[in-house]
Amino acid sequence: MRILLTAALSLVVASPALAQAAPPRPSRLGLCAACHGETGEAVVPGVPNLAGQRLDYLRAALQHYRDGSRDVPVMRAAIGPLSDAELAALARWYSAQVPTPAAKP
Repeated sequence: MRILLTAALSLVVASPALAQAAPPRPSRLGLCAACHGETGEAVVPGVPNLAGQRLDYLRAALQHYRDGSRDVPVMRAAIGPLSDAELAALARWYSAQVPTPAAKP
């Protein structure tokens, strides 16, 4: 009985953390997924994978692309009209994705 109670309490405590681990799919994901893939695995050669990148790094990078301090015209055009909330949602999504291990040659 004690083990069952401990397990139940552990699930209750872990529930908020589990909910945070799976962010909702951003409404603007298709814009990014065209090159970076829906799960952050790039579908276009030369485009970086975003899966599992640090949240703060992704959020800052997106803001820098949008404001032009990172001068990549295609990125600025793609995310220029997005709000801070939309950029944050995209950063949360990609940071929560699990990268696929690279295939060995």
